[in-house]
Amino acid sequence: MKALLILMLAGSLTLAGVSAANDNPANLSPEQMAEFQRLLPGVELTPELIRMMMEVSLNADLPVNERMRAIARLSGIDKLPEGQRMKRVICIWDLVGRNGPVFGAAMEARAQALEFGIELDMVPYTNEGVMVEEFKSGRCDAALMSGLRARQFNKFTGSIDAIGAVPDRDHLRTLFQVATHPRNAGRMVSGQYVVLGVFPAGAAFVFVNDREINTLSKAAGRKVAVLDYDPMQARMIAGVGATPVATDITRAPGMFNNGVVDILAAPLLAYEVLELYKGMSPNGGIINYPLAQITMQLIGRIDKFPNEAAQLIRESSFEQYDRITAMVMQEEAKVPERWWIPIPESDMREYDTMMQQARISLRDMDYYDAEMLTLQRRIRCRFAPDRGECVNPVE
Repeated sequence: MKALLILMLAGSLTLAGVSAANDNPANLSPEQMAEFQRLLPGVELTPELIRMMMEVSLNADLPVNERMRAIARLSGIDKLPEGQRMKRVICIWDLVGRNGPVFGAAMEARAQALEFGIELDMVPYTNEGVMVEEFKSGRCDAALMSGLRARQFNKFTGSIDAIGAVPDRDHLRTLFQVATHPRNAGRMVSGQYVVLGVFPAGAAFVFVNDREINTLSKAAGRKVAVLDYDPMQARMIAGVGATPVATDITRAPGMFNNGVVDILAAPLLAYEVLELYKGMSPNGGIINYPLAQITMQLIGRIDKFPNEAAQLIRESSFEQYDRITAMVMQEEAKVPERWWIPIPESDMREYDTMMQQARISLRDMDYYDAEMLTLQRRIRCRFAPDRGECVNPVE
């Protein structure tokens, strides 16, 4: 996850809310000049400098990081003294905290940001709920959180993690490519918040403490961990006859490992770091059917990161997709083959139907974004046009 925070750099080095397609940089209004000056403190702005920066920022032939470096050199922001540097507070959710891998990557990114004349104050949180409330209160200029939490800030990207909507990482790559395209930039802003980046965190699977729990019917009467801030999870679990047990993401692994709950949905990344093999021992396993593709999302405040600047950050986040995915796959490979529980093909088709019905129900309840579900269905049909939903689409 090393790249997650370096993406923040573009926010202070790009268009500051001015559209190159519609504005002549030689004739900026006083308000527009003031906005540029606010985002580039200590830089002497001229119409010619603004024109050059805009040309560089829109040069799609260059990787985003190269555009950022060029803008930094043009503006001289990378040479500003410490007291004049751009400052942003970035809150980071890492279950391990200050010594965790995500926060460690953030601190590496902070050192790189200094080369661009930007000071990033990285604040670690082990409790995601607390971090989100701090973000809402204005304590953070941006926050890195799970896609499930991000839904409250942007329902479009918050629906990427929809149950059963993205079968594998190839589908997810295509989805990220489409979602980060400039034509979807308007969907990335909701109220006072803007999506700065979406990153893969691997597929979520069902961990069980008994290998006999390999069908929905066998989950009846079993205890299932559900997130306390997401009542829809409890409703879905109760709908299959299981017993939902409300908890949070920090306590759920311990409840599973100690036998308090029988079933836990989690990404494979959690297997080693959260020691989920303890909860599966000796007779449990992992049902070999991905529930969803999990994401981490970087959400910013629109007054700190105008959407034109955020667009470059989103493009850069997609450039990191393959590298981050390789890191995720390396961790997922640590799960021994003996834990996998195969399920019949007929059951998979039943699960596909059940999950589609759940998505439609949640869409109608305004939980999932209809446009995102339609986009996901189109991508599924691109990969497998013989699917029934491609002939008679309902999403």
